[in-house]
Amino acid sequence: MHRRRRQRSDGADKSANHPLSTSGSLSSIITTSIASSETDHRGGISSTGTGSLAGLDVGEGDDAMAVAKRAQARGLAQLDSAGGDGDGDATGRDAAVGGGGDPNHPSAGTVDEQRGVRQEKWWQTTIQIAIPFFIAGIGTIGAGIILGRVEHWKVFVHVTELFILVPALLGLKGNLDMCLASRLSTQANLGNMNSPREIIHMVLGNIALVQVQAIVAAFIVSIFATTVGSIMSGEFVFDHAMLLTASSMFTATTSCFVLDFVLVAVILLSNRYKMNPDNLATPLAASIGDVVSITLLSFIASLLYDNIVTHLWVTFVVVSCYFMLLPFWVLIVLRNKYTRSVLTSGWVPVLSALFISGMGGLVLDTAVGIFNGFVVFQPIINGIGGNLVSVQASKISTMLHQSSILGIIPPHINIVELPWKALFKGVPYAKTSRILILMSIPGQVLFIFAADYIHMQRSTIGAPFVLSYLFVSTLQIMILLYVAHVIIHLMWKWKMDPDNSAIPYLTALGDLLGSSFLMVAFLFLRAIGSPYGEEPDDELDQSYSLLHTELTTSSVGGGVLNDLIHDASSI
Repeated sequence: MHRRRRQRSDGADKSANHPLSTSGSLSSIITTSIASSETDHRGGISSTGTGSLAGLDVGEGDDAMAVAKRAQARGLAQLDSAGGDGDGDATGRDAAVGGGGDPNHPSAGTVDEQRGVRQEKWWQTTIQIAIPFFIAGIGTIGAGIILGRVEHWKVFVHVTELFILVPALLGLKGNLDMCLASRLSTQANLGNMNSPREIIHMVLGNIALVQVQAIVAAFIVSIFATTVGSIMSGEFVFDHAMLLTASSMFTATTSCFVLDFVLVAVILLSNRYKMNPDNLATPLAASIGDVVSITLLSFIASLLYDNIVTHLWVTFVVVSCYFMLLPFWVLIVLRNKYTRSVLTSGWVPVLSALFISGMGGLVLDTAVGIFNGFVVFQPIINGIGGNLVSVQASKISTMLHQSSILGIIPPHINIVELPWKALFKGVPYAKTSRILILMSIPGQVLFIFAADYIHMQRSTIGAPFVLSYLFVSTLQIMILLYVAHVIIHLMWKWKMDPDNSAIPYLTALGDLLGSSFLMVAFLFLRAIGSPYGEEPDDELDQSYSLLHTELTTSSVGGGVLNDLIHDASSI
């Protein structure tokens, strides 16, 4: 009897050392998760070293299913008794459950601690998000400034389909690199990135996967841009089609390759220094992602266009090289246990998101010819929205991995919540949502003033522009955060890993909403007589010039009127 009890206790200790997983039966997950009430800094489970499971006495005749049912019933009772708004704070409504509220009881702790969910103070979350957020803002400003400069280059003037490519290629950062960041951040929080061998294996497989997706996605989006451009212009130019394909594939694969190493370094460092990589990885990757993508696209497209008449064969060589590398990357992915399943299941969200971003590209292509300075602010509103919603999506996904298994929604969460509860107070993720919304307002103001000053060499925006821009940008972020809550929990219920599927949809939707809302804001500013980039002094000078021309060429009182106009101009 003692031998069997000792074996059972040893088995509980061994199971406690395994990280939380989304695979396996419900009974095994619950039995593992209640092995202790203490959580380490990654949200993993540590053993209590006792013969009971978190205060549940295990009899000799109890089987695993009986223990699991008992644990599940107790967990639901704890959640019901905890009450509160589920905001994740260790308040009295979340406070000690089990053991009569005695903090020394083995099962004492908050509800979220019982579920193995890592807790953070609001100021820790704010600092960890704010620093990379403002660094990312510098990147989006740089992207807008670069795009404002290169829009007048010959290649952008003659091959206008490049403007359709821009949001889609920038969206690949969200579709591919941020998914990689979300996957690795989840593994880090689950405690799976401690062995150097496993880290190398995991990183190599994910980089190869991103290269496969980048090659295929860039080829498809170039076809989309070529087709739409041909329909809009009424003609098909083969040279331009090859230029778009080669530029798109080169930009996507190179920028993703650079960003992947940045992401890996950030995640490993944050994991080593006990910081949450969910808060750091995606904004830091975005800080250089937009600049790298637009810079690469501009220079490779310009270089190919300058030599397109005599060296069109270069575009064929570029495209052929990437298709020859494709089987090599596929082989690496198929031999890697961490990415093998994603290669077959991760295409629908990536390709769907590309077409959504392509619609945003159509808005950009239309707005460029209508509004002055539109391209300066378009990467800012799109980039900031995508960065913030990616942080929220990564944190929700990690929390679901820590507290539940695929297909089962935690009992304290509804898939469709009221916007107030989802965004401000009511669900465990509302705290992060509040922080993101409040952080975006001063951040956006700072970014648009800096971008305007750099672009125009002086400050030209006033209150109408600031208020209009803040309204549409805040509305965009709130919609994205609410949609993130809904679709991530839907994916979880449908047994789809949100680490692989959610962020592409969210960043693509952010591109479409950002471009569309910004265009509405520019239309509103023009309607009220305050268009961006057209100063009142410039309009007055143009009016004087036009009046001078009309009156001096008319036959009524030519000499006297001419003198009066000159006097007025001097005044």
